[in-house]
Amino acid sequence: MNSNPHNLVLSTSPFLKRPVDTPLIMRHVIYSLAPVALAAIWFFGVSALLLILTCIGGCMASEMLFEGKVPFRQRTVTDGSAALTGLLLALTLPPGLPLWMALVGSLAAIVVGKIIFGGLGQNVFNPSLTGRAFLQGCFPVPLTTWAAPGGLTDFFTLRGDTFALPFTNPEFDALSAATPLAKMKFDAAGTPLADLFFGNVSGSLGETSALLILLGGAYLAWCRFLNWRIPAGIFITIFAFATILHLANPERFPDGFFHLLSGGLMLGAVYMATDPVTSPVTPRGSWIFASGLGILVVSIREFGGLAEGVMYSILFMNACTPLIDRFTQPRTYGELNTENEPGESRG
Repeated sequence: MNSNPHNLVLSTSPFLKRPVDTPLIMRHVIYSLAPVALAAIWFFGVSALLLILTCIGGCMASEMLFEGKVPFRQRTVTDGSAALTGLLLALTLPPGLPLWMALVGSLAAIVVGKIIFGGLGQNVFNPSLTGRAFLQGCFPVPLTTWAAPGGLTDFFTLRGDTFALPFTNPEFDALSAATPLAKMKFDAAGTPLADLFFGNVSGSLGETSALLILLGGAYLAWCRFLNWRIPAGIFITIFAFATILHLANPERFPDGFFHLLSGGLMLGAVYMATDPVTSPVTPRGSWIFASGLGILVVSIREFGGLAEGVMYSILFMNACTPLIDRFTQPRTYGELNTENEPGESRG
């Protein structure tokens, strides 16, 4: 009889594991976002390219400088998480934003959104949206000044004061234009759904093409790197809520398709609300999270003072995630229900 102790291995489940790690997931998410970034560069030219490179570089540099300040944490600058945060941050920004502001937002996204919570996997809020919210509070005018889309013919035309010096007043030219949400909310003017679907509208870089975002999300769901319940629940809730409002008053409220295709909803629902660190881990909790987020988005858009509500809705539901997880955890197999002992009355 062989008494080699290494023949017996004791471990906990799961016993079959996918060969997946953080760098692999980050690479696939970046691959799926590449067409969206290229579409942004197509529509907004060199300003979009410089903004994307600045945000990615700023996030990676911030991670490299500050991650060593977190004790007992391994270096994560090479795992792709900082680069993904920078790319997502850039896609939430207007194309004409001065580059120095993008650097400030990148620093806030990494330090305020991730490092102070303990690093990768410990953050409560989505880091890229944290950086965007920081910029929104500090520089509200540049963050709500949009550029009209163009093409390769004016690729080298700047869409704003891209190279403005820090703490100066940026200047915007005649290319400024209102987003579809702003035109609908303040001017009651609609936008063709085809333009919204393919991205030929003014707005942030990530509002370029709903089609490409959906294709990227489908790819991630197929690879099982995305919890499909969250975007599905968001889309269903927003479409149902917006349709009810539209049927009640079609002259005031746009239909569900407009809400689904306009603004940063597609990017937020597919790539930010599904962040596994800041979203619920249980299936039931994912549906609750998605439903609450969808109701908040439509409520802010229609009854609030802002034309867009995706960012604040996701951040608010991020804060609710621990509570949702707590009350939707399934009972451990074999655990007895001690809430009502035999003989106790429920009344």
